[in-house]
Amino acid sequence: MKQPESSEDLVRDLDAAGYLADDGLATIAFLSLAMRRPLLLEGEPGTGKTALAEALAAAYELPLIRLQCYEGIDAAQALYDWDFPRQILHLRTVEATTDPSRPVDADEVEQSLFDERFLLARPILRALREAPAVLLVDEIDRADDEFEAFLLEVLSTNQVTIPELGTVRAVEPPIVVLTSNRTRELHDALKRRCLYHWIEHPGLAREVEIVRMRMPEVAQRLAEQVVGVVQDLRARGDLLKPPGVAETLDWTAALDRLGRDELDLATASATIGAVCKYREDIDRVRDALSSMLA
Repeated sequence: MKQPESSEDLVRDLDAAGYLADDGLATIAFLSLAMRRPLLLEGEPGTGKTALAEALAAAYELPLIRLQCYEGIDAAQALYDWDFPRQILHLRTVEATTDPSRPVDADEVEQSLFDERFLLARPILRALREAPAVLLVDEIDRADDEFEAFLLEVLSTNQVTIPELGTVRAVEPPIVVLTSNRTRELHDALKRRCLYHWIEHPGLAREVEIVRMRMPEVAQRLAEQVVGVVQDLRARGDLLKPPGVAETLDWTAALDRLGRDELDLATASATIGAVCKYREDIDRVRDALSSMLA
């Protein structure tokens, strides 16, 4: 892949892919690429952690391979599995086509069951095989300690061993981006393996710039009003789920779809479900909209 020569180059490449990175994020992301180290991004939901991995893949025309973590995920679901239905069909085919007068070599049949054609490559194995690629390990904080330890081993060696087939090594290490909403603390061993960055919600001017970049057809006045209200909502401190940039973009798109060039109280109240996803938050925000839009 074409490597950026500086963080400024990376900013330009990400900008062309529709992602605005501030200096701190651009610098740590550049170092991650240059040093071939995984990048661990933490921050509130909706601050652009996942979007950075998507933008890196788009900017450098690489496949994006996503591993969505969840409670109970194990190595088989992240690495590889065997296609048992096809293996059973293969056994039946062997049985049906075997001459009864000639004994079957059991070892040979067993070996044929673990052929490459029956292997189901999961995200991590795909990333090692298809590199250069971007491997997004999304919401690693939702996985358990055992999976975190397994992931650490893979990231340390960029290889995995499949007992039936041998060792798979990445010709070129994949670009690895891990995201966490910090629902739990990650282990120091994993953090030591990664470069780290905490992504804050953008300031008002930057968020307006993000909206205008993603939706240039939207009126400047509308973008400024929406971002201003969202910024106020984040500052309240009493919402169960403060809106992220994703909600800002959703709300702006909804208002634009309704043909609005400005945000008025009635329309804001009617579309607040694009921003707030809890009934309690919607009630609080509706009560406060009149003062926000005064």
